Amino acid sequence: MPALSIDLPTIWFVLIGVLIAGYVVLDGFDLGAGVLHVFVARTDRERRTVLNSIGPVWDGNEVWLLTAGGALFAAFPIVYATVFSGFYLALIVLLLALIIRAVALEFRSRETYPGWRSAWDVAFAISSFLPALLLGVAIGNVVRGIPLEASGDYTGGLLGLLNPFSLVVGLLAVAVLTAHGGAWLALKTTGDVQARARMAATWAWLGAVGLWIVAGGVRFIEAGEIELGSLAIGVIFIAATGSFRLLLGRPNRELAAFLASAVSLAALIGLVGGAIYPNLVPALGEPSRSLTIAGAASSELSLSVMLGIALIGMPLVIAYTGAIYWHFRGKTVVDEEHGY
Repeated sequence: MPALSIDLPTIWFVLIGVLIAGYVVLDGFDLGAGVLHVFVARTDRERRTVLNSIGPVWDGNEVWLLTAGGALFAAFPIVYATVFSGFYLALIVLLLALIIRAVALEFRSRETYPGWRSAWDVAFAISSFLPALLLGVAIGNVVRGIPLEASGDYTGGLLGLLNPFSLVVGLLAVAVLTAHGGAWLALKTTGDVQARARMAATWAWLGAVGLWIVAGGVRFIEAGEIELGSLAIGVIFIAATGSFRLLLGRPNRELAAFLASAVSLAALIGLVGGAIYPNLVPALGEPSRSLTIAGAASSELSLSVMLGIALIGMPLVIAYTGAIYWHFRGKTVVDEEHGY
């Protein structure tokens, strides 16, 4: 009887995709809420309500991004080197934005002076917008392909990353995460904030649909084709996206709307994976230079050991994350002694 063959590079390709999807779904809503909070919350108490809705979970959500980066380094070190060196300046801006975002959350409540709090509110909104935009631009460049030398080194600069297709995908990322954040706020708040969050999520959803059409048009002009990706994942994405819009306006369906948004985001990452597979970094204009999952993978021993660790660690992380969200379930309440 022949031995069972396990395609470890493909398994790790999928696992990294799951980690990225987890980050987009979990940190995506608090980035979206950060973008929206200066618009949907108009008084100090309303803004503290919005910030408190993400306060217990935002830092844990970012762990998924760090884990995805660590997994990429361990499983596909060549890809890690190419991406982190080629996107260096963009990643520095992303890191600074995440740092300012954390500082804004912690410093806002240090003073009661309205100008102080307003300044940190604006900083929090901008530092929530930038990561969503930059991550979308990065995904756009990966789908489009980047110029690579035969050695696998990125040959473009920062401006080379700001091409029309990637910028549209960046704005699309902002729109879908803003809609996701609006769904979260509709789930966690009541009254005027909830009503404004619903309206903002609706407009963001409409913007995302329009940007999706534009992105497809730009991609067709540049490449002469539109990648449909996996048909099954595409059907899930369309169904979840449509369900989100239908559920968003219905009373007492906030949780269902948020879950539909989460499924649509996870499916969107699946579509990206289907579009680039079996590559991790497609080469623009020179397909032979693309970094494939087979060519860029670590040794079989390394992948096997890490897979064993992942099979033990990931269920624990998922269980812990679920326990935190269950503990802080329900509507957000703000009192005079607690809150941002």
